[in-house]
Amino acid sequence: MPDFAEPLARLIQEVKRLPGIGQKSAQRIAFHILRAPQEDVTRLTQALLDVKEKLGLCAICNNVSDTEICLYCRDPHRDKHKICVVEEPHNILPIETTRTYEGMYHVLHGSISPLRGVGPEQLRIKGLLERMSQGEVEEIILATNPTVEGEATAVYLARLLKPLGVKVTRIAMGIPVGSDLEFADEVTMSKSLENRREL
Repeated sequence: MPDFAEPLARLIQEVKRLPGIGQKSAQRIAFHILRAPQEDVTRLTQALLDVKEKLGLCAICNNVSDTEICLYCRDPHRDKHKICVVEEPHNILPIETTRTYEGMYHVLHGSISPLRGVGPEQLRIKGLLERMSQGEVEEIILATNPTVEGEATAVYLARLLKPLGVKVTRIAMGIPVGSDLEFADEVTMSKSLENRREL
């Protein structure tokens, strides 16, 4: 005998497919939706449909956008001489919240991972090279994640881009502000020492 009525069980199964959602969380969300007023559920449903139907990728940088060109690429005040390369669209937000970077972006939509069968040809590198050929770009900032895959991607891009005569930099990595040195792993500590600067 099933634990839940079929529509509720199906909703739980679908919610459980979301990242970071286990069985218990999926059940809580499903029961919340069940108890919610019809208009709340309708708004949620419409928001989900709109994300799939009205969003695409920027024709220049591959960021998520509801127009052909995203808001960063449209902004005339941004510095066209710098491009910050990130793995995924959500990686742009932490950079933007610093309010210190005024350049452009390029989203790869992944990182090199031979174990998952992802090579350079699966990433959106071709568009970056096309942007480079226009001659405006002076610096490429590699802001891939500090993982094995992110490092491999950064090394690959650096080797690919340096011969084109552009400055290629990598974001610094190390101990987060407010942290304690005793909690730093050896790789983080090594990167902190490596990326030290003069005061």
